Amino acid sequence: MNKYLEHFRMSAADAVEYTKYFGIFSNEAELRGEEIGDGNINYIFRVVEDKTGKSVVLKQADKFLRSSGRPLDLDRSRIEAEILKLEGEYAPEFVPEIYRYDNIMCVIVMEDISEYKNLRKELMDGKIFKNFADEISSFLVDTLLPTTDLVLDRGEKKDRVEAFINKELCDISECLVFTEPYVNDRNRNIVIPENMEFVKKYLYDDKELHVEAAKLKNNFMNNAQALIHGDLHSGSIFINEKGMKVIDPEFSFYGPMGYDIGNVIGNLFFPLINRKYLMEDGEKKKRFLEWLSKTISDIFDIFVIKFHKKYKEIVKDPLYVNEEFENWYLNQIMADSVGAAGMEIIRRVVGDSKVMEITSVTDVEKKVEIERELIKIGIKFIKERYNIKSGRELILKTY
Repeated sequence: MNKYLEHFRMSAADAVEYTKYFGIFSNEAELRGEEIGDGNINYIFRVVEDKTGKSVVLKQADKFLRSSGRPLDLDRSRIEAEILKLEGEYAPEFVPEIYRYDNIMCVIVMEDISEYKNLRKELMDGKIFKNFADEISSFLVDTLLPTTDLVLDRGEKKDRVEAFINKELCDISECLVFTEPYVNDRNRNIVIPENMEFVKKYLYDDKELHVEAAKLKNNFMNNAQALIHGDLHSGSIFINEKGMKVIDPEFSFYGPMGYDIGNVIGNLFFPLINRKYLMEDGEKKKRFLEWLSKTISDIFDIFVIKFHKKYKEIVKDPLYVNEEFENWYLNQIMADSVGAAGMEIIRRVVGDSKVMEITSVTDVEKKVEIERELIKIGIKFIKERYNIKSGRELILKTY
């Protein structure tokens, strides 16, 4: 009897059996399996045949949140698999290859990218990747612009919007990113006592900031502009000297392009500020901070250059083939990007979904300084997003 006809949460042993049952490995193969994920909503396994070196990764969506048991919609797994396949068509060098998707077990079988390392952890080690700005800007342009109705048939675009509605995970973003950091309406924010008054003054009591956050929230919820990744932080990017891979698009839906761009940019400020305060002074620190500052600036500027180039190549609608419209459209994207970067920075500092660049800081005095500087950067980005026109201004206004 095929036990995979009904969803159940797999173990590492089940993952090994699964790859044999569906012919990914032969029945005779000697395999070992291990759970390698530590996330909260999925289970990830690696299955390896040591004799040949062949390996695959299985990512299974479960029905419940691991930490609290909250029910989750399994359709997020289908969305993730389809997004990875689409991104594989638009930017094949930057995503893992998908071998199989099982809509009953909600399992994605994909390329093992273990030779690539988690970008967030690599940056905390002060590692430099000279091609990152060029690679991530290509990924962003190549996966975002072609999914808009500037390029797609209007009917196909509307069908895609419907197919990729992601209510449950969008709701998480709408709460954790766009609402709770500013009003703490569910009392889930986590703020160290030393910064409580600072947060109250600069976030909770700033009504002007609330208006701008509300505008960005409204844009996120109503601007079905492009098929975005939806959670493109540095932990979703794996990298080495040869290139990078983007994973985990389960938050994907049709939203504003700037949300993806801003997530990338915003997350780079965490290692920038962390290493500024905590890295031992010396030539290595100087080189790293200079490179990371330039990388942040370059991502903004190179995206603009590549966007214009690709726009002229693939946008054919006669009304849109207009330089003034093209510039207006791009200017809005970049303003959205700066605002999204600010929202991402703030929510990771005060919200309940933090990053290691903050949680790993044990020196309370330094933590206070780091968090306050990041919050101020985030506020500036949100309030001044329409005034920042170049990557250099991102850095000049902050670091």
